[in-house]
Amino acid sequence: MIHMGKQFIPITKPILTENETQAVAEVLSSGILVQGPKVQEFEKKFAKYLGVKHAIAVSSGTAALHLALLAAGIKKNDEVITTPYSFVASATAILFCNAIPVFIDIDKSYNLDSGQITAAITEKTKAILPVHLFGHPADMPQIAEIANRRDLIVIEDCAQALGAEISHKKVGTFGTVACFSFYPSKAITTGEGGLIATNDGQIADKARLLRDHGQIAKYEHIILGYNLRMTEIAAAIGLCQLEKLDEWNEKRIENAEQYAEQLKKIKDIEPPFVAHNVKHVFNLYVCQTKQKLRNKIVSYLQKNGIDARKGYPRPIYRQLLFKNHKYRKLPCDKTEQIINQVLQLPIHPLLSKSEIEYIVTKLKESFKKSV
Repeated sequence: MIHMGKQFIPITKPILTENETQAVAEVLSSGILVQGPKVQEFEKKFAKYLGVKHAIAVSSGTAALHLALLAAGIKKNDEVITTPYSFVASATAILFCNAIPVFIDIDKSYNLDSGQITAAITEKTKAILPVHLFGHPADMPQIAEIANRRDLIVIEDCAQALGAEISHKKVGTFGTVACFSFYPSKAITTGEGGLIATNDGQIADKARLLRDHGQIAKYEHIILGYNLRMTEIAAAIGLCQLEKLDEWNEKRIENAEQYAEQLKKIKDIEPPFVAHNVKHVFNLYVCQTKQKLRNKIVSYLQKNGIDARKGYPRPIYRQLLFKNHKYRKLPCDKTEQIINQVLQLPIHPLLSKSEIEYIVTKLKESFKKSV
């Protein structure tokens, strides 16, 4: 990254304080390092925050998706409807189960277009996997209605939307099961880490077995499982982070409001869409601009110490790995269009008002130099 002088504004920045340091030191002193009392406490507090019966902590968000799909009964040649515009893990987790991703287009919130789901359903369809991208909830009321009518499982990928809501109901509580990530770029971090949340006791029990070698008791293995446990160190960090989650989300929302107000003055920037009944938690601040300008703008901002980015470079189905795996897709015209128009700007809770003003100033300059 090229930047001017000492000025550098990262696109995301995990917040780690003395509290996290002390919590980790306490775990190291205890000698209990893997899936002990801290993991149990983190699961309990996370379930309470979300308002669900079961929370199962695992080693990553990808592990959460994989185990959630397996625990929900997804198997070889089952079809799972999902989005082509996301981090690749939302689709590769389906492949891990030897199932088939079915990609449908996105709507103006960058999420799965619920209006296209019915057309994608076949006799092989077993589940819908929406991703609440960038912190904006997918259309869960409509997705849940279709799933209930067609007897489909819903696995919510909430990796970028912890704390987001639809009509005051948190994402992760609409579907059969939900998955969260605690990677450093997410709302809270445990370093690496993830979590499965559900009200279904059978899915919860199966996920617990799958994360720990299929053990029902020490050295008693009743199914083929994995080693995808969360560490005590990660859970200790997560407990500290969870206490600050709502405060940090509110700061992200404040930053987004400041951006929205200032970006009104730039006619060729389209701020992120926010539906009237949702709480968007802005894991990323994603704008759109003209295709012919986007790359030049990103380059100019980066040269001026602003970690602006282009986002996902291609739809998931155009990743090279899919030349060797089965998938199905409907037309994804909206996805193909926005790939070259998206512009991501810093939005993290440590971002100051003066830094946002600097970003917007440089953004205005970039348009003058690009047109």
